[in-house]
Amino acid sequence: MYAVTVVRPLVAQHALTVPDPGPEGDPHSHRYRVEVELTGEALNEYDYLVDIDAVEAALDGVESRYADAFLNDLPEFEGYNPSVERFARVIHDRLADELAADAVAETTVTVWEDDVANAAYTAPL
Repeated sequence: MYAVTVVRPLVAQHALTVPDPGPEGDPHSHRYRVEVELTGEALNEYDYLVDIDAVEAALDGVESRYADAFLNDLPEFEGYNPSVERFARVIHDRLADELAADAVAETTVTVWEDDVANAAYTAPL
């Protein structure tokens, strides 16, 4: 199995909407680290699983959308608690079409909200 991972820092804000969220219920920011891992069994005709420049370009779009944004105000979070788990899924879904390639079987988006805690979402492309 081959794997390609690209990492991008991202600062965004949110406020958790669950009952009794404590201080996390107040608007606050995180210095997130977004990791996108693509895996597959074979390489393409150029011996790539995926072109890293294409992954970086897709992450440029993620950064443009979410950098310095208040996640609660975005339509993709409407009706959802803007948790790190939900953020990983939202980013995955945003990237899925852009990163679909014949050699890529599965993509995992991991969002680190600090140095010790992360959440990930994995799905086939």
